[in-house]
Amino acid sequence: MKNKNFYFFLSVLLIVAFFTNSCKKEKQNYIPTLFATGTWQLSSILESKYLGDSRLSLDTLQCDTTQFFTFNKDDMTCTYTNFDCIDQQAKGTWQLSDTRLFLQADMTVMDTTKAGTSKPFLNARIINVGEYSLVLEAGDIQTYYTATDRRTIRRYGFVRIKPVIAN
Repeated sequence: MKNKNFYFFLSVLLIVAFFTNSCKKEKQNYIPTLFATGTWQLSSILESKYLGDSRLSLDTLQCDTTQFFTFNKDDMTCTYTNFDCIDQQAKGTWQLSDTRLFLQADMTVMDTTKAGTSKPFLNARIINVGEYSLVLEAGDIQTYYTATDRRTIRRYGFVRIKPVIAN
C-alpha cells in the first residue's frame, strides 16, 4: 500500500514538473538595459589600419576632452558628447541588430578625420557589453574584403560612470 501511494505521488510530481517546464517562457533581453543604465565615459580608442588582413599600424588615440555616450531605453535615443575631441553634442536614435551583435546609432557628428560629418556608430560591432564596460568597433568592419582593401577600424572602450547626485 505504501509503495502504491509513493508511485502515485511520484507520477503526479513528474507530470506537474513536465508541464511546468514545457510552458513557453517569455523572451527576455537584458542587453538594451545594459546599454541604457547610466552614462558611458570613453576610456580609450585604438585605431588599426589594415591592408587586406595584414595590420599595418596600431595607434592609441589621445584626447584631452572627456567624451560621454548615453543611451535611453524608453524612446531609444542616444547622445554622444565631445566626439573626436570637438565640443559638440550629437543626438540620434539607436537599436540593436536582430542578432544583437551590432549597434545601429544614426547620430551625425563633426568628424576631423573625414573633414565633415559622419555617422561613426551607424553599424558598430559590439565586442563587449557588461555592467561596467562597453567595447565597440566601428569603421571598415565588413566581413568580406579583398587583399588590396585598405581598412581603418577604431575600437572604442567605455566605462560606466556613476551619476553625480546633487545635494
